[in-house]
Amino acid sequence: IPAEFLCPLSGVVMADPVIVLSGHTFERSVVDACVSLSFIPLLPDGAVPDFSAVIPNLALRSAISSWCRRNYVDPPGTPLDFDAAVGIVRQVLDEMSQELPRRTVTTLSSSTSSSSSSSCSSGDGQISSSDSLPTEERSLVAGLKRNLSIEKQEEALIALRVLTRTREEIRAAVCTSRLLSAVKALIASKHPSLQINATAVAANLSLEGANKAKIVRSGLVHPLVDALENGAPESRDNAACALFGLSMDDHNKGALGALGALGPLLRALRSDSPATRRDSALALYHLSAAEGNRVKLIRLGAGRALLGMIRSGRSASFALLVLCNLACSPIGRAAMLDAGAVDCFVGMLSSSSSAARNCLSALYGLSYGGRRFNALAKAAAAEDAISKLKIDGDDERGKQMVKRILTVLK
Repeated sequence: IPAEFLCPLSGVVMADPVIVLSGHTFERSVVDACVSLSFIPLLPDGAVPDFSAVIPNLALRSAISSWCRRNYVDPPGTPLDFDAAVGIVRQVLDEMSQELPRRTVTTLSSSTSSSSSSSCSSGDGQISSSDSLPTEERSLVAGLKRNLSIEKQEEALIALRVLTRTREEIRAAVCTSRLLSAVKALIASKHPSLQINATAVAANLSLEGANKAKIVRSGLVHPLVDALENGAPESRDNAACALFGLSMDDHNKGALGALGALGPLLRALRSDSPATRRDSALALYHLSAAEGNRVKLIRLGAGRALLGMIRSGRSASFALLVLCNLACSPIGRAAMLDAGAVDCFVGMLSSSSSAARNCLSALYGLSYGGRRFNALAKAAAAEDAISKLKIDGDDERGKQMVKRILTVLK
């Protein structure tokens, strides 16, 4: 999804984009929330928007709709409501307060709401934003500047990569909007060494729970997805790991689906790299817990693709986890029944205990498919195979699933 389609503050595709007086475009409710909270954000590029007037950006709204149709992406639905926008803006305000503790928060004046009303803490009326950052982060950000040589940038990235891998306590401290903006640019670099190390930094930062939503809002998803599809092999491994880390946050699931991560992750399951396949599958497992993503995955052909992986034996255990989630959705059940899932799962019930347990879970989801499931299950001799399953004595959930399926088949 083009970056210009995303609201700079909410990080999601805009349903009701408006142009503010400074020329920036935001989701309308986000502007209303900023005005309501008397808050003017500092954008990643250092610009300060002017919210004194808004104009509907009809051209952009039309462009977003056209792009979604051409790329088979669900268009934005109902615009972000005011209460949700206020929550997002409050979170941004909290993060900025933590990042720049010495900065005077920029507010809207009662007499004028132009950007000239912002207040600064430095004597000359301009704040040196790096002055209030932690010393360690300040030096790292300085080493990632675009005007430095590739060697200098690579040296800084390697230091940051080691730091965020070996020191867990530092991951949250250095994950500021300024550093993420610098890393984002380097992930998109055409120099393989820079991209490899930048994607590794993103993967390390994504391990910290407090960083996950912040990383998505910073715009790193698009370059990570591009690296997953077009980067060097190690970049693809790192990008898949980063997307897996981000997918574990419930608040990110819908955003990652809307930002176009599902298709590339699905295609990455065919990668020659075991690490890329594993992390892409685990990311899809977490993302497919959201109903909206299940629908998108089925439309992308995930049902047949994942069943093909199981039949071929390539990353079958990971593919099975995703299919268990898809079986919980009506559209997922229909697609899986069409693709021969019942026969496939029944045939695997005699395999290893973990695989058999997951097949049972998938069949349980499919058992809500009505008469069609009954016919397919009887043709595959499912009743006999399930009756022979050995369920651990303390696996109450497993016993319930067996009982449900056998009851349906009778």
